[in-house]
Amino acid sequence: MRGTLVLAAALGALASCGHTPLDCMERAMYFESNRSSRDGMVAVGSVVMNRVESGKYPNSVCGVVRQRGQFAPGIMTKRMKEKTNVREAAQSVLRGERHPLIGNAQFFHTANRSYHYDNMHYVLTAGGNAFYERRPAAQVTQSAPPAPLEGLTGW
Repeated sequence: MRGTLVLAAALGALASCGHTPLDCMERAMYFESNRSSRDGMVAVGSVVMNRVESGKYPNSVCGVVRQRGQFAPGIMTKRMKEKTNVREAAQSVLRGERHPLIGNAQFFHTANRSYHYDNMHYVLTAGGNAFYERRPAAQVTQSAPPAPLEGLTGW
């Protein structure tokens, strides 16, 4: 039922952006994970879906991906040169696959950058990104990105 509601909301937003949910998910994975690993792409897609389902962000894939200042500049306008493996990963996430370690994470940043906020609880590093949840400082038990972990979702 949850997947059906998300898909219905995503299809409803289609007319407003000129892209399908699959197009938007592919773009997020392509430009944010740098196509470096399936785990990285699925983790990015999981963050997109966590935002869609959160009630705090737009309730469609394209709405989340198009949000100003949230994803890579030009994510909806830059040319995608090759889509090697991106489509399969995007379709899988839209069908309900989530990265097994992503949990409720709605945020990520480039793995080689560091930020010194006390509310970042890291859950995963994959595909060149560090993924995290925002929590009250007292509930943060992983305050630094963990070592990269790949191969949990295939390939």
